[in-house]
This record gives sequence, C-alpha cells and structure tokens, in this order.
Amino acid sequence: MSSSSFLSSTASFFLLILYLLGSSQISDGAQQATYIVHMAKSQMPSSYDLHSLWYDSSLRSVSESAQLLYTYNNAIHGFSTRLTPEEADSLMTQPGVISVLPEHRYELHTTRSPLFLGLDEHNNADLFPQTGASSDVVVGVLDTGVWPESKSFSDNGFGPVPSTWKGGCEAGTNFTASLCNRKLIGARFFARGYEATMGPVDESKESRSPRDDDGHGTHTSSTAAGSVVEGASLLGFASGTARGMDPRARVAVYKVCWLGGCFSSDILAAIDQAIEDNVNVLSMSLGGGMSDYYRDGVAIGAFAAMERGIFVSCSAGNAGPSPYSLSNVAPWITTVGAGTLDRDFPAIAILGNGKNYSGVSLFKGDALPDKLLPFIYAGNASNATNGNLCMTGSLIPEKVKGKIVMCDRGVNARVQKGDVVKAAGGVGMILANTAANGEELVADAHMLPATTVGEKAGDIIRRYVLTDPNPTASVLIQGTVVNVQPSPVVAAFSSRGPNSITPNILKPDLIAPGVNILAAWTGAAGPTGLPSDPRRVGFNIISGTSMSCPHVSGLAALLKSAHPEWSPAAIRSALMTTAYRSYKDGKPILDIATGKPSTAFDHGAGYVSPTIATNPGLVYDLTTVDYLGFLCALNYTSSQIRSVSRRNFTCDPSKTHSVADLNYPSFAVNVDGSGAYKYTRTVTSVGGAGSYKVKVISESTAVKISVAPAVLNFKEVNEKKSYTVTFTVDSSKASGSSFGNIEWSDGKHVVGSPVAITWT
Repeated sequence: MSSSSFLSSTASFFLLILYLLGSSQISDGAQQATYIVHMAKSQMPSSYDLHSLWYDSSLRSVSESAQLLYTYNNAIHGFSTRLTPEEADSLMTQPGVISVLPEHRYELHTTRSPLFLGLDEHNNADLFPQTGASSDVVVGVLDTGVWPESKSFSDNGFGPVPSTWKGGCEAGTNFTASLCNRKLIGARFFARGYEATMGPVDESKESRSPRDDDGHGTHTSSTAAGSVVEGASLLGFASGTARGMDPRARVAVYKVCWLGGCFSSDILAAIDQAIEDNVNVLSMSLGGGMSDYYRDGVAIGAFAAMERGIFVSCSAGNAGPSPYSLSNVAPWITTVGAGTLDRDFPAIAILGNGKNYSGVSLFKGDALPDKLLPFIYAGNASNATNGNLCMTGSLIPEKVKGKIVMCDRGVNARVQKGDVVKAAGGVGMILANTAANGEELVADAHMLPATTVGEKAGDIIRRYVLTDPNPTASVLIQGTVVNVQPSPVVAAFSSRGPNSITPNILKPDLIAPGVNILAAWTGAAGPTGLPSDPRRVGFNIISGTSMSCPHVSGLAALLKSAHPEWSPAAIRSALMTTAYRSYKDGKPILDIATGKPSTAFDHGAGYVSPTIATNPGLVYDLTTVDYLGFLCALNYTSSQIRSVSRRNFTCDPSKTHSVADLNYPSFAVNVDGSGAYKYTRTVTSVGGAGSYKVKVISESTAVKISVAPAVLNFKEVNEKKSYTVTFTVDSSKASGSSFGNIEWSDGKHVVGSPVAITWT
C-alpha cells in the first residue's frame, strides 16, 4: 500500500487520536488546542531537503515549544500540532500555509445525515420505540434495482418477514430469489414497457433482473432504510458508520429504470405491484416533464397508493435554480428538494502566482509531484468550438500532456471531463463552475487529481491561465472536514417553485440532505459510473434530489412505525410543520445559488427535523374525498378525474370547490388584483388537550394576513378545529413574490406553515 493510500484510509483514526490529544491541557495552563495545518507542499523553499523540516521550521516561527503531532504526506499535505489561538493566527500568515483549522470532533457516525438530523441510536430508541431490532414497515423503492450483497441489506438481528407482506423475489440475469432475506424482502423488475420501445434489454450491459448495475437504486434504498454498517467510506472519505434513516425498516425494490430510461408503463406496473405487495412507503427518485395530473403516470400511480395508506415521496428534480423547474407536484405526493450537510471534502487549486482557491474533490490515488506543473485552459488545447467543456475527443494530446487542464462545467458529466483530460495525457484538472451553478461545490471521485471550484474562483483562475505567460498550477486533496458553516444551505441544483401545474399548492414541500451523500453502491460500476473506471467500492458519495427523496422516505417509515394510525397526509404534515427555515442564530437558511436567504419556493416548509416531527402537536390531514374535491376545483372533467382516481365521480354542482381550501400545511396565494383572498384549514390535535395561539409573520406591507379564530382550544386527542386565513392585498404596493409564515403554538409545540404570495 502506498503512503498515499495508507494515509487516506486511516485519516479518521488519525483525527480521532488528534481529538483525544486535543481534549487535554498542557501543564502550564495555556489555552492550547489541536490544529491541522494545510501546507502548499509545492511551495517548499529549495533550502529544505524534507517537507517535515519545512513544516517544523514554519512551526518554530510562531512557537518554540510546539511539537509536530503528525506529518501528513498525501491525503493532506501538512501537519498537526498544539497551539494557542494567537499562535494559530500567526502561523496562518507564514509562507506556504494554506489554512490552520481548529480540530473538530469526528464521531464514527456517517452517512452523517442521521447525525446531522439528530438521529443517533439513543434518540431513535427514545423517539421511535419499537420492540425488537426490526420494524414491520416496508419501504418500496422504484429505481435501478439493488445490489443485494451490500452490507446495507444485511438482515442480522431481523425478525421474520412481516405476515402482512405479500411480495416476492424475482429471479433473472445474475439474480436468484435466494438473494432476498429478512431485510431485503422484495425484489422485482419491470421491463416490458422499456423493451416495447427500445428493444430487448442488452444483457451484456445490464442485468434483466432486479440487480442494480448502475448504483443509483442501491444508493437510494440504503439511504432510506439501509442496515447499520460500521467502517463505511468512499476511498477513505466520509468514514464512519453508515445507516439509513430507518435502519429497522424492510426494503422492497422495484427496478423500473434501464440504460435507456424509465418508462411510465413500467413505473405504473411497479406501483401497482407495490400496492399489491403491501408496502407502507413508496420512494421514487425519478421525474419527467410537467403535465396535468391526469396525464402524469407517477401522479396517477401515487394517487392509488395514497388511497391505500401508502406514503409517497418523490424527488423535486435537479433543474434548479431556475424558477418553475419542479416535477412531481401532485398534492398527494411529498415533493422533496435538496440541501447540504455540514460536511465537505476540500481540495485546493494552487496557482503559480501564489494564490490558492478552495474547491472539493473525492480523488484518491497518487498525488501530483511536489512542484507546480504547466497549466493550460482547455479552450486553448482544442480545435472544437466548445473545447473549454472537455468533451470526449476534444483535447489535443500534444497541448495537454503532462499539464494541469482547466475545464468549464456544463453539458457532459463532471467526472467525464476528468477522464477526457486523463485520456489526452493531462495529469490533473481544475473544473470551474459557470453561472448556472454559482458557488455550489459538488464533490466527485475523479479519475485523476482534480478539484471543482466555484464560479468566482473559476473566473479568477481562468484569467490567470489565459494571461500569465507561463501559468503553473497544482491540486491538493485535503480529505474530509465536518461542522462546515453555514449549514444547511439550499442546493443550487434543487428544483424550485412556483408550482406550474397548480400555483395555489406550494411546492417543494420541504428539503432534506441531498449533497455529497454517502450510501451503498453497486459492485458492477466504479464510483464515477464511467465504463473506463475500474474501481469498485462498497459505498459512494453522490448528490441530487434523488438523494434527498429517500431521506424523507425513511423518515416517513420511522413516523409510520411510531404512529401506525397516521395517514400519509398526517405524516407529511408532521414533517412539514416541524421543519426549520433558519439557523440557530435566527438568520434564514441561505440559498447557495444566490448567497441570499432562501424562500419558500426554494425550501418549501424548510429543512426536515425528524426528532420534532414525532410530536408535532397538530396535523393537517387529508382524505381521498378531499383530493377529489381538489380535482373538481381544477375543473377536471369526469373522465379526467377518472384517469386520476380510477372511479366514476361527478363533481357536485351545488358545491363551490376551491383549491385554496385543500387542507394543505402551506399557503400559496396567487394575486390577480387587490382584494381579500380566503383560505380555510382544519387541524387535528395529535398532542392531546391544549390551547394554541396563532402568530403571523409577513415580510410585505402590501399584504395583511389575518387569522380567525386566533386561538384554538383542544380538549382531547384527534379533536379537529378549523380556521380561516384572509389575505388582504393592496396590489398598488407590490409585485413579484412575498413570503411569510403562520405558526400555531401551545407553548410546547410550534406548528408552522410557510406562506408564498405571488402577483400574477
């Protein structure tokens, strides 16, 4: 094993030791702490023979007594030591020092999202009491299948398959029924619709069975309900204990996505089967174009599932930050956007002019030489008009060989750009975001030393490489850091509202972790998914609302096990009304796309907070009859309603149906002139007796929000009370959109609903 591999794979152990060392005080009582010092290794003066001597000398310049605890040679370049805050500040000014980071406590608890969401094992036992090590809740996942050999699907400690389960395990290419167990209790595949359009599945490229040759389905299903796996990591990054949101739930997979896509006929067949099999939760990290509900196969299938008491969560889409970019917006679907965690994977772009810029990377392998290397812009190393994008075959090897190459983000996959650079003889890559991605940094397991930098840094680096007569650069991979602030932020790629199908229903419903998520992976593909990637990993780190959706699916399973009587709408209400929209200091959650506070069109009700959702106080419940009334309010014809609901249903002409009266836990008001807009809601007490008072927050003077009554008194569990919200609008004072919140509180619970007002 190379020193590089050894250092990366044992980074967590080193950091744990550093933490233990850092928790002690030296005898003279000075307030020292352990710091990790990142050095620009290639900037070592020629007067030093060894980097360790340079590090020691740098340290001596600020402290005569400090000792090197560890010298890092590869995973990061630098050292750790004990310093006072003043010494650390002084060291930061020394030549070659990139950063001096106070050490953070590393818990062996990752995907990190359970910990970040407050779900440690102790909390789980208190908040979600169940008998035994397993639950009877079944999470059905429609995706690319499953890699059953993954430790995330181990059934150690699980009791018998629930007696209510009617599903099965289908055999096929590279898959036998015996691969299912008491954890992975169902596995099926649906290819008829796909094959009808695309021809037979090419079994030399993918398995015509539930087996996942892609990785996406294994990642999503293990995120929702993967078993506890100690010692998980991607190539040493994000090491710790991986587990799904509900590690005690059962998993059933329905493979509906193939190399050529996911076809709605197969999706509907899978939903149909999942209902028959008796799943409790359906998780679908897939989506297509926007269409009316009666034309949308996912919406139609989800309606049927909802009727059977199945909670359906879907990804909002990755078309952000553009407005109106959402998919899966039916009100009986819980629509999930993406936010970040407090974990990052820094990698520094080092330039020959002495400037360094922080990016992210999951590259693991031999580091670059200890010197700055020739640096070239891809647009100047190509005859193609879009040569800057590093498309396949676009780079001229004679211009690239032995150099660091700068590529711009866009069109082709980020990891593919690095592969193109490597194939042309380049030795490293700096990948620059463009305006579409702004400052959002998504980490990738690149095939060569590479870092992705934000748009601002990219613009500066591009100017340097294009104007300096002899540009040079290097890339320094730094490993894993946690407690990154501010966190969470809304992901730039996360699709945004308003809801283009039904503007009076606010979507997304909420956001959950979806950036740089560690979860199980297929054994049939490398972490990049590229055919040229020979690496095989048990876990991978990827990003998307595909990752945030199964977080909510797993949390719904937890709530279902704690409250089996709750409807899908009640579970969604609990997750939405307890979500948070501001940091602990009271400032609003930021949108990474703009650097400004996010709005309800970005985050919906907010960032999910599952430990509070178990006891929300009040819920906004909905039944099939309510949704039928909603379809009437849309002026759907009887045949259109039948398309959605599978029944003959005629809207009562004597009733006035209003979308505004659907009992949703949020408010979206479309204003087409001055006047009063009234919405009615009914809340059910799930917290017992209590007196709830309303609090209204509005950012616009153009809208007056009044709630009647202002106090709701409950005497018993499951009692219902209704209220009316009147939005009085003066259109002469405003345009665009305005936001606010309506909160009910009894002193113990806070039941929050976001408000979005749009002038049309």
